[in-house]
Amino acid sequence: MNPVFALVDCNNFYTSCERRFRPDLAGAPIVVLSNNDGCIISRSAEAKAMGIKMGVPFYQIEPYLTQQGVAVFSSNYALYADMSARVMSILEQESPRVEIYSIDEAFLDLSGMESVATLADFGRHIRTTVQQWTGITVCVGIAPSKTLSKLANHAAKRYPATGGVVDLTSPERQRRLLQLVPVDEVWGVGRRLSKRLYKDGIKTALDLACCHPKTIRQQYSVVLERTVRELNGESCLSLEDVTPTKQQIICSRSFGERITCFQSMREAVCEYTVRAAEKLREEGQTAKRINLFMRTNRHNPAEPQYMPSLGAELPVPTDDTRDLVAAAIRLLRSSWKDGYRYMKAGVMLTDFYEPGVYQPGLFDDAHTRPNAKALMSVLDKINHSGKGQVFLAGQGVQKEWRMKRLHVSPAYTTNWRSLPVVK
Repeated sequence: MNPVFALVDCNNFYTSCERRFRPDLAGAPIVVLSNNDGCIISRSAEAKAMGIKMGVPFYQIEPYLTQQGVAVFSSNYALYADMSARVMSILEQESPRVEIYSIDEAFLDLSGMESVATLADFGRHIRTTVQQWTGITVCVGIAPSKTLSKLANHAAKRYPATGGVVDLTSPERQRRLLQLVPVDEVWGVGRRLSKRLYKDGIKTALDLACCHPKTIRQQYSVVLERTVRELNGESCLSLEDVTPTKQQIICSRSFGERITCFQSMREAVCEYTVRAAEKLREEGQTAKRINLFMRTNRHNPAEPQYMPSLGAELPVPTDDTRDLVAAAIRLLRSSWKDGYRYMKAGVMLTDFYEPGVYQPGLFDDAHTRPNAKALMSVLDKINHSGKGQVFLAGQGVQKEWRMKRLHVSPAYTTNWRSLPVVK
């Protein structure tokens, strides 16, 4: 059986999530901002048509957005993550094998589906179902390799006549599309590599597909050779059914205001460690090492610079928030220096073990807190219920350092208090 892949990609995902709960914004231009309302990271189709660019600092374009009536939102990751989970749940019901590639993309295994329905019809079914059940519009690209399915999805988004679904299983259609696509649009071909390819006369995806794989491997890399084979319909990248276990967990943020006092930094480090511990438990892992880093603003050379980074080994691997916070605070006390304006800090957990697998040494202090697992389970259950939060006193209450989100929308799907009220 020849493999067939579909790439399902949500259109303008962040702005689509915001519009889903704001029907008054139908047809209106929308932009979503990065952390601390720094720059534009998502645009609706209407905003793109106005010429608004990705990555533009918000302060530079704010007057123009106000003048043009553009709806502005701060990043609402709780909303986006929940809407993503809903979309992915639908895809998992429709396909026997799904690889979640990012928050708004997933690869599906459609091998054998053509015996039940045409692949294009199945793609349209997925598109309609996701739209009806979540309000999110997706495009579907279908092809015999993951790289070609990426290009098929690109065509589905770019050409409205496709109806949001492109079946690229036909070699003739593959060649026609490859001829239209610049080589820098090919999945895995970055900016630096594309410049080198252009110098060598390889300007389109078809040019790359026509190269001999062995020659590409000798002149470039085995990775690009694999891309060439994928462009010719040879599947070299299999579907990853199980998400690989993370090798590290990082929780870091830029502060809404510069931190100059130890107590504020202590609150921030405590909060980031709590979040990292929650992610660790979601992965079903325990960590043996914790690292802490702090940063001043390196883009302002007029300010004194200090960027410490310290790590520590824990006596035994743990997922207990209390143990991880205590270790992080010890690192903070060792690295803190007065007289600096800190703009960012973060915590990284590494050296993971499955619970109960680690074998301590004969003289190691392997003491663990009694009932720690049950306590952490209850803590997570309460905090994920959407009905309230239980937090450590060390996380603080006022949190004036917390990142700015002046335009954040309610967490419609994860917080009971944010549910719209119809009168």
